[in-house]
Amino acid sequence: MAGTRQVHTLSVEASTEHLAEVRDFVADHAKNIGLNQKIISEIRLAVDEAYTNIIKHAYDNNAAEKVSIEIGSDDDQLWITLIDNGKSFDPDSYSEPDLMRRIKEKKRGGMGVYLIRKVMDQVQYNRRGKSNEIRMVKNL
Repeated sequence: MAGTRQVHTLSVEASTEHLAEVRDFVADHAKNIGLNQKIISEIRLAVDEAYTNIIKHAYDNNAAEKVSIEIGSDDDQLWITLIDNGKSFDPDSYSEPDLMRRIKEKKRGGMGVYLIRKVMDQVQYNRRGKSNEIRMVKNL
């Protein structure tokens, strides 16, 4: 179907209790547009990391806060946008982790932004009024 464009939204509390729901929401849409299992796993990982970062860093684990997830696609791209009203993330202040050092020191965490950027084709952080948006794009 040329020019077909679909958008689906989900709103959940900022809690790891909703991780499976968020993952499934994204995976179901990716499956419906015919993406393979490898790409679906990459998208799931990116969304998982972005959602977890919002819970931890934007909202300081305050489960009363909300996160909106929007997923859409057209003939060329699948995009996922997560929107929160917490503390914003400054992508300019981010520096890529030293992977070998992290492995040697057996450090956990701190890999979310790196992983998101590795598995998605585009990642943008936007601030709109009081809202933060992370928009992740996978070229089809």
